[in-house]
Amino acid sequence: MQSANTETEYVVCINNKDYPASLEIRKIYQTVPDSDAVKHQMIRVIDESGEDYLYPSNYFVLIELPKAVAEVFYLAS
Repeated sequence: MQSANTETEYVVCINNKDYPASLEIRKIYQTVPDSDAVKHQMIRVIDESGEDYLYPSNYFVLIELPKAVAEVFYLAS
């Protein structure tokens, strides 16, 4: 996953190797823009702890949520 977007994006986890307590496979996560992380093939994600942490970007696939779903995610944060 390579994105340098500065807007909030959503990703689905496809791998949680080394992070089983922090990431759930097939779960949608909100990202936090971090251009420095992208340069190092990492992504900043709000994980199960509710905090944002860096993870390998290849653990995720960028998805586009339908507008109604994105609004629910936005209101919940």
